Amino acid sequence: MPLHLAASLPSPYLAYMPELVLLTIDDGIATLTMNRPEARNALSLQLINAMGDALGRIEADDTLRVMILTGAGKCFCSGMDLKGVMSDPITMADMLRGLSQITRRIRRLTIPVIARVQGAAVGGGCGLMVTADFAITHPEAKVGYPEVDLGLCPAVVAPWLMRRIGPGRARAMLLAGGTMTGTEGFEAGLASHLVEADQLESTATELARSLCKGGKEALAVTKRWLNELDGSQEDAVLDKAAELSAKVIAGEEAQNRLRELFGN
Repeated sequence: MPLHLAASLPSPYLAYMPELVLLTIDDGIATLTMNRPEARNALSLQLINAMGDALGRIEADDTLRVMILTGAGKCFCSGMDLKGVMSDPITMADMLRGLSQITRRIRRLTIPVIARVQGAAVGGGCGLMVTADFAITHPEAKVGYPEVDLGLCPAVVAPWLMRRIGPGRARAMLLAGGTMTGTEGFEAGLASHLVEADQLESTATELARSLCKGGKEALAVTKRWLNELDGSQEDAVLDKAAELSAKVIAGEEAQNRLRELFGN
């Protein structure tokens, strides 16, 4: 869906409002909101594509200083929306490739990114959480990577988790599967900040405003250098991750597990 923006709109203004993504911009701070609250902001192909459109708007706006990533309703993001496409390996593969592209575009934004994580951030949703430069969550949140429990491979999110918490801790977390509380996720390194649920928005806004005070070029160069140091620029690895996940999810074991889960 194309992005339409009236240049005369004042700040704060609603820059982009299709059904699936909301993008608001206020005084240099862009807030990208996944907007499928009825589906716990599960990542459908349409939502992924809408996020890509919104990110294109952010990438093209030189006035922006910070991005906040969040979800509408009670959840941040419950992961990939597999129910409707589990028997469609082509669409599943497109979703995984799309998520891979979204995560690397978020990581490579020249401005700092804050994930404001309420409720659930599971699987691909937790992948988005750890891709951001900062992640703020609350004690009652539900975070983690249950992919192996479903017969799936968390290859797409693995590179970002390894960069967040280190290879040893990431290996144990991804092989064990399951989820954890927001407090446990914070202690494991998934989040940079832990606050009470009613303080999420104010804490994210305060952090964003503080980051806006930094040197724009200094922040951009620092981010690019950090991405180079930790391998976030390595497209070949990220492309391979998407193909590995797609291959496993199309396999018999994963399909059987998904049919059991969804009753089909």
